[in-house]
Amino acid sequence: MVEKRDKLIFLVDDDAKLRKLLVKFLKEYGFVLREFPDGSGVTEAIAQEQPDAVILDIMLPGESGLDILRRIRRESALPVIMLTAKGEDDDRILGLELGADDYLPKPFNPRELQARLHAILRRSASFQEAEAPAVDNVEVAGLLLNRSRRTISSAGVELALSATEFKLLEALMSRPNMILSRDELLNYARGKDFGPYDRSIDVHIGKLRAKIESLPGARKCIKTVWGSGYLLEDRQ
Repeated sequence: MVEKRDKLIFLVDDDAKLRKLLVKFLKEYGFVLREFPDGSGVTEAIAQEQPDAVILDIMLPGESGLDILRRIRRESALPVIMLTAKGEDDDRILGLELGADDYLPKPFNPRELQARLHAILRRSASFQEAEAPAVDNVEVAGLLLNRSRRTISSAGVELALSATEFKLLEALMSRPNMILSRDELLNYARGKDFGPYDRSIDVHIGKLRAKIESLPGARKCIKTVWGSGYLLEDRQ
């Protein structure tokens, strides 16, 4: 029986030695890992067992990690960390565009993976825990952000957001017409767990824009202010 303090993590990677190492290492930090050598049965197991996060390798036998991520995102906003081959920038960017919350290039230090896991779990849980905001819905620029469901909607059509997308949009919608710098947004969405040259926010903002602009009646409301940051425009 997994204790409440333990976090259930799905590890999808065909490298048996790496899985064994991570299972042993992360157990010391309160994580219980369920191993998958490929994508078979992963999304079905997610629906049944409701893990706290997924560590997902891109290079897998059979179905790729990116295809598995697409299937996960059709059903869930579950936090996902992608493992990528070192230097495979195109795969990393595509993973972020598809809704991954973070990425880690191989080879990596298990302690960095542990730190990133803790970071995305903090972000994911921050709006669900005891000090949940008094106002569940935020409505700006014709968009409705639902905090408890972590969704954005317009004209009755609702889309799920990843943990990082939710935090970024919450920050922008809480301060309409105000420029927020990239560092301010990263600090809000990811705590202190980012580097000075982290450009993943641009990918997440691009993903947010695409989701918003796919909603009926929605307009291009997230603006880039060159050299300064981003703002969500709420026309009066």
